[in-house]
Amino acid sequence: MPPHAPLTPSQITTIKATVPVLAAHGKEITTRFYADVITSNPALKSVFNNTHQATGHQATALAGALYAYAAHIDDLSALTPAVELITHKHASLVIQPAQYEVVGTYLLKNMKLVLGDAATDEIMDAWGAAYWQLADLLIAKEKELYDSTNGWDGWRDFKITRKEKESEAITSFYLEPVDEALKRRAERLAYKPGQYISVNLFVEELDGGVWQARQYSLSDAPGKGYLRISVKREDAVEIGEPRHMAEPGYLSNILHARKEVGDVVNITHPFGDFWYEEGEVSADAPVVLISAGVGLTCLMSILKTVVGEGKGRPVAWIHGSRDEKTRAFRREVGKMAARDEKLRTVFFSSSPADGEEQGRDYDVKGRVDLDQVDKKVLFMDNDQALYFVCGPTQFMLDVESKLKSLGVSGNRIKMELFGTGGVPKV
Repeated sequence: MPPHAPLTPSQITTIKATVPVLAAHGKEITTRFYADVITSNPALKSVFNNTHQATGHQATALAGALYAYAAHIDDLSALTPAVELITHKHASLVIQPAQYEVVGTYLLKNMKLVLGDAATDEIMDAWGAAYWQLADLLIAKEKELYDSTNGWDGWRDFKITRKEKESEAITSFYLEPVDEALKRRAERLAYKPGQYISVNLFVEELDGGVWQARQYSLSDAPGKGYLRISVKREDAVEIGEPRHMAEPGYLSNILHARKEVGDVVNITHPFGDFWYEEGEVSADAPVVLISAGVGLTCLMSILKTVVGEGKGRPVAWIHGSRDEKTRAFRREVGKMAARDEKLRTVFFSSSPADGEEQGRDYDVKGRVDLDQVDKKVLFMDNDQALYFVCGPTQFMLDVESKLKSLGVSGNRIKMELFGTGGVPKV
Protein backbone atom coordinates (compact mmCIF):
# COMPACT_ATOMS: atom_id res chain seq x y z
CA MET A 1 0.00 0.00 0.00
CA PRO A 2 1.69 3.25 -1.15
CA PRO A 3 1.80 6.12 1.37
CA HIS A 4 -0.82 8.81 1.03
CA ALA A 5 -0.26 12.50 0.32
CA PRO A 6 0.86 14.51 3.36
CA LEU A 7 -1.48 16.91 5.10
CA THR A 8 -1.60 20.43 3.69
CA PRO A 9 -1.07 23.44 6.00
CA SER A 10 -4.78 24.30 5.78
CA GLN A 11 -5.73 20.72 6.72
CA ILE A 12 -3.43 20.88 9.74
CA THR A 13 -5.14 24.11 10.80
CA THR A 14 -8.54 22.44 10.40
CA ILE A 15 -7.52 19.42 12.48
CA LYS A 16 -6.20 21.60 15.30
CA ALA A 17 -9.46 23.54 15.27
CA THR A 18 -11.40 20.31 15.90
CA VAL A 19 -9.56 19.47 19.14
CA PRO A 20 -12.39 20.89 21.33
CA VAL A 21 -14.90 18.88 19.28
CA LEU A 22 -13.03 15.67 20.01
CA ALA A 23 -12.87 16.54 23.67
CA ALA A 24 -16.66 16.91 23.72
CA HIS A 25 -17.72 14.11 21.36
CA GLY A 26 -14.77 11.73 21.05
CA LYS A 27 -16.21 9.00 23.30
CA GLU A 28 -19.55 9.05 21.47
CA ILE A 29 -17.80 8.81 18.10
CA THR A 30 -15.61 5.88 19.10
CA THR A 31 -18.43 4.03 20.90
CA ARG A 32 -20.62 4.20 17.81
CA PHE A 33 -17.66 3.32 15.61
CA TYR A 34 -16.92 0.06 17.46
CA ALA A 35 -20.58 -1.02 17.47
CA ASP A 36 -20.92 -0.26 13.77
CA VAL A 37 -17.67 -1.78 12.51
CA ILE A 38 -18.12 -5.02 14.50
CA THR A 39 -21.75 -5.44 13.43
CA SER A 40 -20.79 -4.95 9.79
CA ASN A 41 -17.56 -6.98 10.05
CA PRO A 42 -18.17 -9.88 12.48
CA ALA A 43 -14.68 -11.26 11.87
CA LEU A 44 -13.33 -8.29 13.84
CA LYS A 45 -14.83 -9.75 17.02
CA SER A 46 -11.66 -11.84 17.16
CA VAL A 47 -9.48 -8.72 16.98
CA PHE A 48 -11.22 -6.48 19.48
CA ASN A 49 -11.21 -7.37 23.18
CA ASN A 50 -14.78 -8.34 24.14
CA THR A 51 -14.32 -7.34 27.79
CA HIS A 52 -12.91 -3.94 26.89
CA GLN A 53 -15.85 -3.45 24.53
CA ALA A 54 -18.32 -4.27 27.33
CA THR A 55 -16.68 -1.88 29.78
CA GLY A 56 -16.28 0.92 27.24
CA HIS A 57 -12.54 0.76 27.93
CA GLN A 58 -11.59 0.41 24.27
CA ALA A 59 -13.77 3.31 23.12
CA THR A 60 -12.30 5.53 25.82
CA ALA A 61 -8.75 4.60 24.83
CA LEU A 62 -9.38 5.29 21.13
CA ALA A 63 -11.04 8.63 21.93
CA GLY A 64 -7.98 9.60 23.99
CA ALA A 65 -5.64 8.57 21.19
CA LEU A 66 -7.57 10.62 18.61
CA TYR A 67 -7.55 13.64 20.90
CA ALA A 68 -3.78 13.35 21.45
CA TYR A 69 -3.21 12.96 17.71
CA ALA A 70 -5.27 16.03 16.82
CA ALA A 71 -3.61 18.10 19.55
CA HIS A 72 -0.13 17.22 18.21
CA ILE A 73 -0.91 17.07 14.50
CA ASP A 74 1.86 19.57 13.67
CA ASP A 75 4.46 17.85 15.88
CA LEU A 76 4.04 14.08 15.69
CA SER A 77 7.35 13.51 17.45
CA ALA A 78 5.43 14.15 20.68
CA LEU A 79 3.43 10.99 19.93
CA THR A 80 6.46 8.69 19.68
CA PRO A 81 5.69 6.87 22.98
CA ALA A 82 2.07 6.34 21.91
CA VAL A 83 3.12 5.08 18.48
CA GLU A 84 5.55 2.62 20.07
CA LEU A 85 2.89 1.28 22.44
CA ILE A 86 0.18 0.98 19.77
CA THR A 87 2.32 -0.58 17.05
CA HIS A 88 3.78 -3.22 19.36
CA LYS A 89 0.27 -4.20 20.44
CA HIS A 90 -0.92 -4.25 16.83
CA ALA A 91 2.01 -6.43 15.79
CA SER A 92 1.22 -8.78 18.65
CA LEU A 93 -2.31 -9.10 17.25
CA VAL A 94 -1.04 -9.52 13.65
CA ILE A 95 -2.88 -6.42 12.42
CA GLN A 96 -2.60 -6.07 8.62
CA PRO A 97 -2.70 -2.98 6.33
CA ALA A 98 -6.07 -3.99 4.84
CA GLN A 99 -7.67 -3.65 8.26
CA TYR A 100 -6.77 0.03 8.31
CA GLU A 101 -9.03 0.51 5.28
CA VAL A 102 -11.99 -0.92 7.21
CA VAL A 103 -11.27 1.07 10.36
CA GLY A 104 -10.83 4.32 8.44
CA THR A 105 -14.09 3.91 6.58
CA TYR A 106 -16.18 3.29 9.69
CA LEU A 107 -14.38 5.82 11.89
CA LEU A 108 -14.95 8.66 9.43
CA LYS A 109 -18.53 7.53 8.81
CA ASN A 110 -19.37 7.71 12.52
CA MET A 111 -17.51 10.98 13.00
CA LYS A 112 -19.78 12.50 10.38
CA LEU A 113 -22.90 10.95 11.92
CA VAL A 114 -22.12 12.28 15.39
CA LEU A 115 -21.07 15.76 14.28
CA GLY A 116 -23.96 16.15 11.81
CA ASP A 117 -24.02 19.49 9.97
CA ALA A 118 -20.83 20.55 11.75
CA ALA A 119 -18.94 17.89 9.77
CA THR A 120 -18.35 20.01 6.68
CA ASP A 121 -16.64 18.65 3.58
CA GLU A 122 -13.55 20.62 4.58
CA ILE A 123 -13.41 18.98 8.02
CA MET A 124 -14.08 15.47 6.71
CA ASP A 125 -11.47 15.83 3.96
CA ALA A 126 -8.93 17.01 6.54
CA TRP A 127 -9.73 14.10 8.86
CA GLY A 128 -9.55 11.64 5.98
CA ALA A 129 -6.05 12.88 5.19
CA ALA A 130 -5.11 12.92 8.88
CA TYR A 131 -6.33 9.36 9.39
CA TRP A 132 -4.18 8.07 6.56
CA GLN A 133 -1.17 10.05 7.73
CA LEU A 134 -1.41 8.22 11.05
CA ALA A 135 -2.25 4.88 9.42
CA ASP A 136 0.78 5.11 7.12
CA LEU A 137 2.98 5.82 10.12
CA LEU A 138 1.63 2.83 12.03
CA ILE A 139 1.74 0.48 9.04
CA ALA A 140 5.39 1.33 8.35
CA LYS A 141 6.39 0.81 11.98
CA GLU A 142 4.48 -2.46 12.18
CA LYS A 143 6.24 -3.72 9.05
CA GLU A 144 9.57 -3.06 10.78
CA LEU A 145 8.39 -5.09 13.76
CA TYR A 146 7.20 -7.99 11.58
CA ASP A 147 10.52 -7.95 9.72
CA SER A 148 12.39 -8.25 13.02
CA THR A 149 10.95 -11.65 13.99
CA ASN A 150 13.53 -13.86 12.21
CA GLY A 151 10.85 -15.52 10.12
CA TRP A 152 8.27 -16.12 12.86
CA ASP A 153 5.20 -14.74 11.13
CA GLY A 154 1.65 -14.73 12.46
CA TRP A 155 0.15 -17.18 14.92
CA ARG A 156 2.12 -20.32 15.77
CA ASP A 157 1.22 -23.47 17.68
CA PHE A 158 2.96 -23.90 21.04
CA LYS A 159 2.53 -26.83 23.41
CA ILE A 160 2.08 -26.42 27.15
CA THR A 161 4.95 -28.49 28.56
CA ARG A 162 4.59 -27.46 32.19
CA LYS A 163 1.90 -25.82 34.34
CA GLU A 164 2.90 -24.55 37.75
CA LYS A 165 0.83 -22.78 40.41
CA GLU A 166 2.71 -19.70 41.66
CA SER A 167 0.11 -18.31 44.07
CA GLU A 168 -3.56 -18.56 44.94
CA ALA A 169 -4.50 -16.89 41.65
CA ILE A 170 -1.40 -16.95 39.40
CA THR A 171 -0.27 -19.97 37.38
CA SER A 172 2.74 -20.23 35.07
CA PHE A 173 2.54 -21.91 31.68
CA TYR A 174 5.71 -23.10 29.96
CA LEU A 175 5.30 -23.05 26.18
CA GLU A 176 7.43 -24.75 23.52
CA PRO A 177 6.97 -24.55 19.73
CA VAL A 178 5.33 -27.48 17.97
CA ASP A 179 7.21 -26.60 14.78
CA GLU A 180 10.59 -28.36 15.03
CA ALA A 181 12.20 -25.80 12.70
CA LEU A 182 11.10 -22.98 14.99
CA LYS A 183 12.36 -24.93 18.01
CA ARG A 184 15.81 -25.39 16.42
CA ARG A 185 16.19 -21.69 15.60
CA ALA A 186 16.74 -20.35 19.11
CA GLU A 187 16.96 -16.75 17.88
CA ARG A 188 13.32 -16.95 16.87
CA LEU A 189 12.38 -17.30 20.52
CA ALA A 190 14.46 -14.26 21.46
CA TYR A 191 12.86 -11.32 23.20
CA LYS A 192 13.70 -8.44 25.48
CA PRO A 193 12.92 -8.98 29.18
CA GLY A 194 9.68 -7.18 29.95
CA GLN A 195 7.92 -7.97 26.66
CA TYR A 196 4.74 -9.97 26.12
CA ILE A 197 3.08 -12.43 23.74
CA SER A 198 -0.52 -12.71 22.57
CA VAL A 199 -2.42 -15.91 23.27
CA ASN A 200 -5.39 -16.78 21.05
CA LEU A 201 -8.13 -19.04 22.47
CA PHE A 202 -11.61 -20.05 21.35
CA VAL A 203 -14.24 -18.78 23.81
CA GLU A 204 -17.39 -20.87 23.51
CA GLU A 205 -19.33 -18.65 25.92
CA LEU A 206 -19.20 -15.59 23.64
CA ASP A 207 -21.74 -15.25 20.81
CA GLY A 208 -21.78 -18.96 20.10
CA GLY A 209 -18.00 -19.11 19.98
CA VAL A 210 -15.40 -16.44 19.21
CA TRP A 211 -11.61 -16.45 19.02
CA GLN A 212 -10.15 -13.91 21.44
CA ALA A 213 -6.57 -12.79 22.02
CA ARG A 214 -4.96 -11.41 25.18
CA GLN A 215 -1.45 -10.20 25.92
CA TYR A 216 0.50 -11.89 28.73
CA SER A 217 3.93 -10.80 29.91
CA LEU A 218 6.81 -13.23 29.63
CA SER A 219 7.96 -13.99 33.17
CA ASP A 220 11.29 -15.73 32.66
CA ALA A 221 14.64 -14.65 31.26
CA PRO A 222 15.15 -15.12 27.49
CA GLY A 223 17.27 -17.91 26.07
CA LYS A 224 15.60 -20.81 27.88
CA GLY A 225 14.26 -22.71 24.87
CA TYR A 226 10.71 -22.07 26.09
CA LEU A 227 8.46 -19.10 26.74
CA ARG A 228 6.86 -18.71 30.18
CA ILE A 229 3.76 -16.67 30.91
CA SER A 230 2.28 -16.31 34.40
CA VAL A 231 -1.44 -15.66 34.28
CA LYS A 232 -3.73 -14.37 37.01
CA ARG A 233 -7.17 -15.97 37.07
CA GLU A 234 -9.59 -13.07 36.82
CA ASP A 235 -12.82 -14.04 38.54
CA ALA A 236 -14.78 -11.12 37.16
CA VAL A 237 -14.48 -7.70 35.61
CA GLU A 238 -16.35 -4.51 36.43
CA ILE A 239 -18.95 -3.51 33.87
CA GLY A 240 -21.24 -0.50 33.73
CA GLU A 241 -22.59 1.96 36.27
CA PRO A 242 -23.44 1.49 39.05
CA ARG A 243 -20.29 -0.62 39.27
CA HIS A 244 -21.02 -4.28 39.70
CA MET A 245 -19.19 -7.52 39.07
CA ALA A 246 -20.02 -9.59 36.03
CA GLU A 247 -18.36 -11.70 33.33
CA PRO A 248 -15.24 -13.64 34.35
CA GLY A 249 -11.96 -12.98 32.58
CA TYR A 250 -12.60 -15.52 29.83
CA LEU A 251 -9.11 -16.37 28.63
CA SER A 252 -7.49 -16.46 32.05
CA ASN A 253 -10.16 -18.85 33.29
CA ILE A 254 -9.84 -21.07 30.22
CA LEU A 255 -6.08 -21.28 30.74
CA HIS A 256 -6.43 -22.10 34.44
CA ALA A 257 -9.34 -24.52 34.27
CA ARG A 258 -9.21 -26.14 30.83
CA LYS A 259 -5.67 -26.05 29.48
CA GLU A 260 -3.30 -28.76 30.67
CA VAL A 261 0.17 -30.06 29.89
CA GLY A 262 0.16 -31.38 26.33
CA ASP A 263 -2.49 -28.95 25.07
CA VAL A 264 -1.64 -26.61 22.19
CA VAL A 265 -2.29 -22.86 22.10
CA ASN A 266 -1.74 -20.22 19.40
CA ILE A 267 0.67 -17.40 20.21
CA THR A 268 2.49 -14.61 18.41
CA HIS A 269 6.10 -13.48 18.49
CA PRO A 270 7.04 -11.44 21.59
CA PHE A 271 6.54 -7.69 21.30
CA GLY A 272 6.13 -4.75 23.67
CA ASP A 273 7.73 -1.35 24.21
CA PHE A 274 8.62 -1.96 27.88
CA TRP A 275 11.91 -3.76 28.41
CA TYR A 276 15.30 -3.89 30.06
CA GLU A 277 18.31 -4.01 27.79
CA GLU A 278 21.83 -4.63 28.97
CA GLY A 279 24.06 -1.85 27.75
CA GLU A 280 21.51 0.96 28.04
CA VAL A 281 23.17 1.87 31.34
CA SER A 282 26.63 1.37 32.82
CA ALA A 283 27.49 -2.09 34.11
CA ASP A 284 27.19 -1.09 37.78
CA ALA A 285 24.04 1.06 37.51
CA PRO A 286 21.31 -0.18 39.91
CA VAL A 287 17.97 -1.52 38.71
CA VAL A 288 14.89 -1.03 40.91
CA LEU A 289 11.81 -3.16 40.18
CA ILE A 290 8.54 -1.98 41.77
CA SER A 291 5.28 -3.89 41.35
CA ALA A 292 1.87 -4.59 42.80
CA GLY A 293 -0.24 -7.70 42.29
CA VAL A 294 0.17 -9.47 38.97
CA GLY A 295 2.32 -6.55 37.76
CA LEU A 296 5.32 -8.53 38.95
CA THR A 297 5.22 -10.92 35.95
CA CYS A 298 7.09 -8.75 33.44
CA LEU A 299 9.48 -7.61 36.18
CA MET A 300 10.35 -11.24 36.95
CA SER A 301 11.76 -11.51 33.44
CA ILE A 302 13.91 -8.45 34.08
CA LEU A 303 14.98 -9.65 37.54
CA LYS A 304 16.04 -13.08 36.29
CA THR A 305 17.91 -11.50 33.39
CA VAL A 306 19.79 -8.99 35.54
CA VAL A 307 20.71 -11.55 38.20
CA GLY A 308 21.63 -14.05 35.50
CA GLU A 309 24.07 -11.63 33.89
CA GLY A 310 26.43 -12.43 36.75
CA LYS A 311 27.86 -8.92 36.77
CA GLY A 312 26.88 -8.11 40.32
CA ARG A 313 24.59 -5.27 39.32
CA PRO A 314 22.75 -3.86 42.38
CA VAL A 315 19.05 -4.74 42.21
CA ALA A 316 16.02 -3.94 44.38
CA TRP A 317 12.78 -5.95 44.26
CA ILE A 318 9.84 -4.12 45.84
CA HIS A 319 6.49 -5.88 45.63
CA GLY A 320 3.05 -5.56 47.16
CA SER A 321 0.32 -8.17 47.48
CA ARG A 322 -2.64 -8.82 49.75
CA ASP A 323 -0.94 -11.61 51.68
CA GLU A 324 1.41 -14.57 51.26
CA LYS A 325 -1.17 -16.71 49.46
CA THR A 326 -1.51 -14.13 46.71
CA ARG A 327 2.22 -13.38 46.40
CA ALA A 328 3.69 -15.16 43.37
CA PHE A 329 7.35 -16.15 43.00
CA ARG A 330 8.21 -15.60 46.68
CA ARG A 331 10.31 -18.76 46.81
CA GLU A 332 11.98 -18.08 43.46
CA VAL A 333 12.89 -14.52 44.43
CA GLY A 334 14.08 -15.73 47.84
CA LYS A 335 16.47 -18.23 46.26
CA MET A 336 17.93 -15.53 44.02
CA ALA A 337 18.38 -13.18 46.97
CA ALA A 338 20.15 -15.93 48.92
CA ARG A 339 22.64 -16.38 46.07
CA ASP A 340 23.13 -12.71 45.19
CA GLU A 341 24.02 -10.34 48.02
CA LYS A 342 23.39 -7.34 45.77
CA LEU A 343 19.70 -8.24 45.40
CA ARG A 344 17.61 -6.52 48.07
CA THR A 345 13.93 -7.33 48.56
CA VAL A 346 11.05 -5.50 50.27
CA PHE A 347 7.66 -7.22 50.50
CA PHE A 348 4.48 -5.33 51.37
CA SER A 349 1.30 -7.10 52.52
CA SER A 350 -1.86 -5.02 52.59
CA SER A 351 -3.94 -7.58 54.53
CA PRO A 352 -1.73 -10.24 56.12
CA ALA A 353 -3.57 -13.44 57.01
CA ASP A 354 -3.76 -14.75 60.54
CA GLY A 355 -0.50 -16.41 61.46
CA GLU A 356 1.65 -14.35 59.09
CA GLU A 357 4.50 -12.58 60.82
CA GLN A 358 6.15 -9.30 59.93
CA GLY A 359 9.85 -9.87 59.33
CA ARG A 360 9.26 -13.47 58.30
CA ASP A 361 6.40 -13.47 55.80
CA TYR A 362 6.50 -9.81 54.82
CA ASP A 363 8.49 -6.67 55.58
CA VAL A 364 5.91 -3.88 55.72
CA LYS A 365 2.18 -3.98 56.42
CA GLY A 366 0.12 -1.95 53.97
CA ARG A 367 0.18 -1.10 50.31
CA VAL A 368 3.43 -0.28 48.55
CA ASP A 369 4.67 3.01 49.99
CA LEU A 370 8.14 4.17 48.99
CA ASP A 371 8.33 6.33 52.10
CA GLN A 372 8.54 3.03 54.00
CA VAL A 373 11.53 1.85 51.94
CA ASP A 374 15.11 2.67 52.95
CA LYS A 375 16.46 5.28 50.54
CA LYS A 376 19.58 3.15 50.18
CA VAL A 377 17.40 0.33 48.82
CA LEU A 378 15.90 2.82 46.36
CA PHE A 379 19.44 3.95 45.38
CA MET A 380 18.50 7.60 45.76
CA ASP A 381 22.20 8.45 45.89
CA ASN A 382 22.82 7.06 42.38
CA ASP A 383 21.73 9.19 39.44
CA GLN A 384 22.21 6.26 37.04
CA ALA A 385 19.61 3.97 38.67
CA LEU A 386 16.76 2.76 36.46
CA TYR A 387 13.25 2.23 37.83
CA PHE A 388 10.81 -0.25 36.27
CA VAL A 389 7.22 -0.07 37.51
CA CYS A 390 4.21 -2.29 36.81
CA GLY A 391 0.81 -2.68 38.42
CA PRO A 392 -2.62 -1.01 38.35
CA THR A 393 -2.68 2.32 36.53
CA GLN A 394 -3.12 4.53 39.60
CA PHE A 395 -0.40 2.58 41.42
CA MET A 396 2.05 3.31 38.60
CA LEU A 397 1.14 6.99 38.50
CA ASP A 398 1.53 7.27 42.27
CA VAL A 399 4.94 5.55 42.19
CA GLU A 400 6.07 7.74 39.32
CA SER A 401 4.99 10.87 41.20
CA LYS A 402 6.78 9.76 44.37
CA LEU A 403 10.01 8.91 42.53
CA LYS A 404 10.01 12.29 40.81
CA SER A 405 9.44 14.02 44.14
CA LEU A 406 12.54 12.20 45.40
CA GLY A 407 14.58 13.62 42.54
CA VAL A 408 14.42 10.82 39.96
CA SER A 409 14.25 12.17 36.41
CA GLY A 410 11.38 10.97 34.23
CA ASN A 411 13.67 9.36 31.66
CA ARG A 412 14.84 6.90 34.33
CA ILE A 413 11.31 5.71 35.15
CA LYS A 414 9.76 3.08 32.88
CA MET A 415 6.16 1.93 33.26
CA GLU A 416 4.38 -0.99 31.61
CA LEU A 417 1.28 0.56 30.05
CA PHE A 418 0.00 -2.19 27.76
CA GLY A 419 -2.58 -3.41 30.24
CA THR A 420 -4.12 0.00 30.88
CA GLY A 421 -5.73 0.32 27.48
CA GLY A 422 -4.62 3.91 27.23
CA VAL A 423 -1.72 5.71 25.65
CA PRO A 424 1.26 7.29 27.38
CA LYS A 425 0.92 10.86 28.54
CA VAL A 426 2.05 13.28 25.82
